[in-house]
Amino acid sequence: MIFIYRTVDNKLVCPDVIEKDCWINLVNPTEAELRRVSEETGLDYDFLKYPLDDEEIPRVETEEEQSMIIIHAPIITDDDIIYDTIPLGMVINDDYIVTVCLEDLNLMEEFSSSRIKGIATFKKTRFIFHILSRKTTLFLKYLRDINRRTEEMEHELSHSMKNKELLSLLNLQKSLVYFSTSLRYNAKVMNRLIRGKTIKMYEEDVDLLEDVIIENSQAIEMAEIYSNITTSSMNAFASLISNNLSVTMKLLTSITIILASPTMIASFWGMNVTVPFQNSGPLGFLWLAIIMAVTCLATILILKKKDML
Repeated sequence: MIFIYRTVDNKLVCPDVIEKDCWINLVNPTEAELRRVSEETGLDYDFLKYPLDDEEIPRVETEEEQSMIIIHAPIITDDDIIYDTIPLGMVINDDYIVTVCLEDLNLMEEFSSSRIKGIATFKKTRFIFHILSRKTTLFLKYLRDINRRTEEMEHELSHSMKNKELLSLLNLQKSLVYFSTSLRYNAKVMNRLIRGKTIKMYEEDVDLLEDVIIENSQAIEMAEIYSNITTSSMNAFASLISNNLSVTMKLLTSITIILASPTMIASFWGMNVTVPFQNSGPLGFLWLAIIMAVTCLATILILKKKDML
């Protein structure tokens, strides 16, 4: 789909055609839509298509007075892995700015609904840096959500010790790994932007980018801290589950040993041979029951002494 926006009187409007100084947001576009935007804006077709590869890594490329910036943006999925990242491409030249992504991101909705003040589509560099800022803010928000969900899973695990909660914790750990990797890639892109002359920047643009780099560094640290905490929690709960299983197996083994003694005695007296008390009538059964009870009691005392019960 193609969404076209242009700043008029400090507001984003939606013109019917592609105009100079407009923002074109491509969401999972078709080949025809990519061709149309490429032909009408003069932007390289490959630059527009690269971000549609969900395995594309963040990078910066410049060619013939146009630049492509690819970063990773956070998303919430419907799969078991709740949080993931997806490539977001930004392609600019002197007249146009185009964003390309496989999904309609929340940060795009924030821009298109004019909830972010002080942006204009004709200020292309500033616009891109605002996208980077909102993306980083979204990373921080999702990281706090992951930390909250991790604490909830830990609370549930401390009571139930079921595999379901442990698998949920594992999925959150995977999300943190994806976030940490993407944030590091994004940091390399932003450092290259601020060091090089990939796109034209004014002093205010540099200040904004420096703030975004600081926020991104904070997000990296948060992702690493939460990842270490989650890993430690998973290891601890895995050890607890294993220990609980060992305790259960030890208890079952002790019960088996206790029941084995009277079973063995009853087996001996069930043989078709001469055995003690066979001619004693009811008293013989009573004596046999007493022997079995004493054997069970002795076995229990021995097991308790050995800390098996």
